[in-house]
Amino acid sequence: MNICVFLSASDLPDRYTRPAREFAELLGKGGHALVWGGSDTGLMKVVADGVQEAGGRLVGVSVEFLAAKARKGADEMVIAKDLPERKGLLMRKADAIVIMVGGTGTLDEATEILELKKHGHTDKPVVLLNTAGFYDGLKEQFHRMEDEGFLTRPLAELVFFAEEPAVALAYLEEALGNR
Repeated sequence: MNICVFLSASDLPDRYTRPAREFAELLGKGGHALVWGGSDTGLMKVVADGVQEAGGRLVGVSVEFLAAKARKGADEMVIAKDLPERKGLLMRKADAIVIMVGGTGTLDEATEILELKKHGHTDKPVVLLNTAGFYDGLKEQFHRMEDEGFLTRPLAELVFFAEEPAVALAYLEEALGNR
């Protein structure tokens, strides 16, 4: 599988890096490819290192203004002209999406894929990896949106919430038949 991971490029504490590294190692050992923002900094670097060291492939999509931070030695690296093009390329190259901890860029990517899925423009499985309860508030907001009629599809059809890396990958492998 080509698994796109939306996540931060910031340096983060162990409570976030350890589970991200665990997911990356599981992904690599499973023979899957990481599709990510291409950065060789912060949490993006942690995940890319873990996948590569465990034998997985790296497919990066950076953007012109961040090209200097793009990882050298990725199996594939594309440089997009801007953030919208980058986001589109990341989604097209992926069989599935995992949302890890991140800031406004990650939140933008997460809500766009869910909006596309809500309207039937993609059927790719989406997992929100809720490391250390990072997305508890967002999860609550999504449930409120569902309860109050703002979602045209059940939340469970849009996103799977996982608390642990192994649960996230198991869900994706089952959803896609471990291809």
